[in-house]
Amino acid sequence: MSEEILINVTPQETRVAVVENGVLQEVHIERARHRGIVGNIYKGKVVRILPGMQAAFVDIGLARTAFLHASDIHIPKDNARDAQAPFLSPDMQTPQGEADTALSREAKSRERPSPATANDADGNHQRIHELLREGQEIVVQVVKDPLGNKGARLTTHITLPARYLVYMPYTSHIGISQKIGDDATRQRLRGLIRSAMEEGDEGGYILRTLAETATEEEFKTDIRYLRRVWSACREQINTAPPGALIHEDLALAIRTMRDLVRENIEKIRIDSRETFTKAREFAREFIPEVEDRIEYYPGERPIFDLYSVEDEIQKALEHKVPLKSGGHLIFDQTEAMTTIDVNTGTYVGKKNLEETLFKTNLEAAQAIARQLRLRNLGGIIIIDFIDMAVAEHRRQVLRALEKALARDRTKVYMAEMSSLGLVELTRKRTRESLERVLCEPCPACEGRGMLKTPQTVCYEIFREILREARQFGADEYLVLASQVVIDLLLDEEAPSLMGLQEFIGKPIQLKVEPFYLQEQYDVVLM
Repeated sequence: MSEEILINVTPQETRVAVVENGVLQEVHIERARHRGIVGNIYKGKVVRILPGMQAAFVDIGLARTAFLHASDIHIPKDNARDAQAPFLSPDMQTPQGEADTALSREAKSRERPSPATANDADGNHQRIHELLREGQEIVVQVVKDPLGNKGARLTTHITLPARYLVYMPYTSHIGISQKIGDDATRQRLRGLIRSAMEEGDEGGYILRTLAETATEEEFKTDIRYLRRVWSACREQINTAPPGALIHEDLALAIRTMRDLVRENIEKIRIDSRETFTKAREFAREFIPEVEDRIEYYPGERPIFDLYSVEDEIQKALEHKVPLKSGGHLIFDQTEAMTTIDVNTGTYVGKKNLEETLFKTNLEAAQAIARQLRLRNLGGIIIIDFIDMAVAEHRRQVLRALEKALARDRTKVYMAEMSSLGLVELTRKRTRESLERVLCEPCPACEGRGMLKTPQTVCYEIFREILREARQFGADEYLVLASQVVIDLLLDEEAPSLMGLQEFIGKPIQLKVEPFYLQEQYDVVLM
């Protein structure tokens, strides 16, 4: 499979596109004014304890307080080892949207305490008021960006990622990405990492998927880098005031080099000479085998036009996604969940109805997996495939979807198809979706996607005038509304307006307010 990474850099934003076989698969956007904070480490201050939710709100210097749940807190057995050691979380979740699963879902469920409590090092359950107190200073790391009206999600289990390793300074655990399934390879890697660690080293590591082919010397390089970063963090922890940023994750372009570059990447093209130089320096130190694949793109044609990336981004913001067969998908993203509806559209097939539905669903499964990555959709996702009568067809569609989702770097859990033909997914969400990054709710409909008709607004105006006439005495009434509503009142609704004037015995004046939206109006007493 041919895979390229395109990096477009401007003073305002950095954009990264992952292209497979000439088709856009992923887009990552980071704006200078609104950089993501996943992976950042802060010295926070507990401002409120919520025993009913077994959680705490922590001030980390942002506009909204962040959220720390009891299940993300774990007390180290020997807290004297580091006077500034934060509480440890039993959840071995890696930061920065790390795609590799360090521990399997089953392993996590065995290690994670009940939702309302946290475990100390001896396995004892402790509740939130036993772990934290208001006004307490605590070192935390962001695992989820602020989403919508929600503050950032925090953990006290600090992790620092490198090319092959994720360092955990407050635990001695050695974990290996679940995607490395071969037992012999896992044992070999455990031996290599223990050999690379110096005697007396504290802390643990998670080996990322890329570590499968790494050597002991490459592990040592990562360890030295992570030790330097952690040493700087400890100095900051000792001196920084509450609300201070202790450690900031790498910029998107360099983070891409660390997290997205794999052996199968053919080219990394960058249109900024400064960023190109930094990327080469990073590659020279950590991934020398790909240094020659990094290219500076000086072309007059914008780099994102090479594979029609701009067009694909625009299409990813639309509700309707056409399929090559003539069918289409409908995406509806809401606060609670995302729903995807599969339709045959103009596709009529060649044999029979069941075969037509089966082929449409197979094509839809591939397209849905790509759109989830491209749109960066997370949370609960419901897919409504077209109903199929043959059980074997349903099984094949599910397997096709499962195979397509396996290429996703973000963890996805898929349930079996329900009796109604629905497939439920959950996809880990740490950052805003593409739509939420690039768009905002419509000021006219406030995100509903619908507007009241002019006729509905006219009838609301009539009811408002009646209400005002019964409560207040006025000589006349002035209606301020948009052009389309006033036009309707002067045309089709003119008889109703005249009847209302006769009923209340007062004149009603109309005036167009050019800046009013269709649903806006005012009734002024004169």
